[in-house]
Amino acid sequence: MTGTFTMYSTPWCGYCHRLKRQLDRAGIPFTEVDIEQDPKAAELVENVNGGNQTVPTVVFADGTALTNPSLAEIQQQLAAA
Repeated sequence: MTGTFTMYSTPWCGYCHRLKRQLDRAGIPFTEVDIEQDPKAAELVENVNGGNQTVPTVVFADGTALTNPSLAEIQQQLAAA
């Protein structure tokens, strides 16, 4: 499985914490960005999600994005890269 991605999250997001635990258990590396600390990241998330700051939002190296994805969806996307 190759590919890299960035997960946009917030410290209080339960879905983000769950996905991070799943990715760590699966041994899948990722970069995490807190949208509350990075206004440009918050703007990117809004652009991907029709104006909403929905997290987790995952953006892959090829520019594709998934909102609140499952571990299986991320694995599929990485395998296709």
